[in-house]
Amino acid sequence: MSAITDKASDFWARISPRERRLVVIAAVAVPLTIAIWLGLAIRDGLDAMNTRNAKARKALVALADLRARGQTHEQVDDVVATMGTEPLSLDTYLSNAAKKAKFDLKSTITPRQPVSRNGFVTNTSTLTLDNMTIEQLRDFLQEVETASKVVAITHIDLRRDFRDKAKLDVNLEVSTYSKEKPAQPEGSGAAGSDKKGT
Repeated sequence: MSAITDKASDFWARISPRERRLVVIAAVAVPLTIAIWLGLAIRDGLDAMNTRNAKARKALVALADLRARGQTHEQVDDVVATMGTEPLSLDTYLSNAAKKAKFDLKSTITPRQPVSRNGFVTNTSTLTLDNMTIEQLRDFLQEVETASKVVAITHIDLRRDFRDKAKLDVNLEVSTYSKEKPAQPEGSGAAGSDKKGT
């Protein structure tokens, strides 16, 4: 410890009065700068914490309000709850999507056999789009995917048009989903109406 003190004394004795003033100023300025920096960092941290706390308080107030009105969970748009038993017409749906993407749908839409599973029916159609620009295809796919929640693109195959590299040829498979119709009990329907008439 004495060696360090001796070196410091020697250094102080060797430097000029002007350099001594600079050393004193530095000795005061450096801790002061560090203290200011720490204070600003702490203040920023506290501001961020206050912002988070304010958001949490708002969420708690909203939750308390929902509970007071008898709603114990957040409302969610349930696709299954709004799904009907009649399938959407994919021909009309895809033609409307093409119009919104600013082109005429000239492709033949080929329906496949509906598939029933677990209480739901999947209706699928295929179509081919030729000479599509990237913008047209983007707008068309976005419209198909977002206009209805019971429609989805289930397969897509892209390739460049060999005549025009800026255009695309696309094979698409689009599916729409619906609930299975409830089974009618025996004796209902046409047979039941005949019995009533007799």
